[in-house]
Amino acid sequence: MSSLSAQLPFLFGVFLLAGMVKGVTGMGLPTVAMALLALRMSPVAAASLMLLPSLLTNLQQARGAGGWLRLSRRLAPMLLATMLATALSAGVLADSDGRAARLGLGAMLLVYALFGLSEWTLPSPGRHERWMGALCGALTGLATGATGVFVLPALPYLVSLRLPRETLIQALGLCFTASTLALAAALAGHRVFDATTLPASLLVLPPTLIGLWLGARLRSRLPALLFRRVFFVTLAGLGAEILWQALG
Repeated sequence: MSSLSAQLPFLFGVFLLAGMVKGVTGMGLPTVAMALLALRMSPVAAASLMLLPSLLTNLQQARGAGGWLRLSRRLAPMLLATMLATALSAGVLADSDGRAARLGLGAMLLVYALFGLSEWTLPSPGRHERWMGALCGALTGLATGATGVFVLPALPYLVSLRLPRETLIQALGLCFTASTLALAAALAGHRVFDATTLPASLLVLPPTLIGLWLGARLRSRLPALLFRRVFFVTLAGLGAEILWQALG
């Protein structure tokens, strides 16, 4: 716990920033937190810290303004596939070496940043929604279990459904919640948690909530295009740095 105490200012700053990003965009907490934490600790330690703030904020987001049961039934093939695949691939993240997880995380951040900057969108799945949702969920779950980050290809797939903005935010919350629960259960099965895991995750919850509140206040004041570009350029830089460390 002493080494954790020495990192508290860094950890508070990371989760304050990650909370702000989620407050502005409705997503990005695990992505930002994992990208920054992986510069100083193993990906599995970063994922363990992130679990409680991510789960609580995603549950709130998933509840939304109501109608979450109907949305859950629509997304059920994707949610189930995400959870199963996350559990199957979590051994990569739990590996004590962590090199494969770092490589995967760095590559995932770079690809996600390039995708975000390109503003390319998938076509609507139409009548193929159920099996395409399950496929995207499985692929995303494999990546989540290996890197701790839920992004591709789930995010572009959800955007392709052309949901109203508030429903999309709620759908993201449901998917993030499913992947976080599956990741927590899988990491517990790999016995990577210890007596400091829950207290440490509780410690970073207050700055996360403060950041979330600040982000919600800033949402209407920030130029959306400028924020998007800065966000993805920063992610690309962090992804490149993590790859460099893993390959070095």
